[in-house]
Amino acid sequence: MIGGTVASLPEGLLDGGSWFRVEAAPTASAARRAAERLATELGLPESRRADLSIVTAEAAGNLVKHADQGTLLVRTVRTEMQAGVEIIAIDHGPGMIDPERSVGDGHSTAGTLGIGLGAIVRQSSWSDLHSVPGKGTVLVAQVWPADPPPPAWAAGLTRPLSGESVSGDAYAIREADGRHQVLMCDGLGHGGLAAAASHEAVRAFAEAPAAPPAAVVELLHRRLNHTRGAALAVAELDPVAGLVRYAGLGNIAGTVISPGGRRGMISLPGIAGHQRRQIREYDYPIGPDAIVLMHSDGVVDRWNMTDYPGLLYRSPTVIAATVLRDAGIRRDDAGVLVARLP
Repeated sequence: MIGGTVASLPEGLLDGGSWFRVEAAPTASAARRAAERLATELGLPESRRADLSIVTAEAAGNLVKHADQGTLLVRTVRTEMQAGVEIIAIDHGPGMIDPERSVGDGHSTAGTLGIGLGAIVRQSSWSDLHSVPGKGTVLVAQVWPADPPPPAWAAGLTRPLSGESVSGDAYAIREADGRHQVLMCDGLGHGGLAAAASHEAVRAFAEAPAAPPAAVVELLHRRLNHTRGAALAVAELDPVAGLVRYAGLGNIAGTVISPGGRRGMISLPGIAGHQRRQIREYDYPIGPDAIVLMHSDGVVDRWNMTDYPGLLYRSPTVIAATVLRDAGIRRDDAGVLVARLP
């Protein structure tokens, strides 16, 4: 998958979606209209477009009424068979003491997002949320034209440097001949040329033969020689062996996080496309309750999973959005990818 989608490359697949800073009603309306336009472009049936409109209006409206520094992302999600729309609402607001109770219609108190969560859950095809009092809330909702696919085993988010329209960070997810692999990439610098390098890495990853991570990184290194280059890493999650196989070049951070703690994974010095001394692959054990978290240097490591009760067991999208919110740097492109054993 690429950007939460299967590893094929239809037009617009590398678009990271549209971010909205939602602080007033006009911006909330703009986000709703953007979601409706995207649904129309993707050919969602009229009934599902109406559901999406409700979901987006409620999510954006709650950010206006109850949240601090609320942002909303509207983007496409795809499988081989269909395409849908995903809404991700992120805030630094008061958070919820009891998220499950807040989903009930009519429940609204200080410290919750208020009325509307019940409507979001009912009208969406799939949804997930996590909230911590004093830290804020992340809500993810998807609307599909037909039955939703199974929950994703991996997902990611990227956000451009403040003032830039494109991000130099990118990620990709693929299943190739039984191999479950993910890519995190940070194009050198910022802006269009950085984005071009990371997008070339994504394309090469999608087209690469099914091979171990080190061989895939070697191929990406060769493919990026006409770009400004990138830091990148590839991880392969093997549920049978209970292992993560990992190979990286440059400053991509990779970590295995479990209920018992976290373990960093090794990326070697270099710039894919330009400089590399060696490419090596390392194996790390992973259990069913653990995740792999990868991010660019636009995300700092000064956060602790123990500060987010229950987050480890939420969906990869919710985890990635929470980390991006609290550890992402506004003066740099930022990208986070989360995967668990499929």
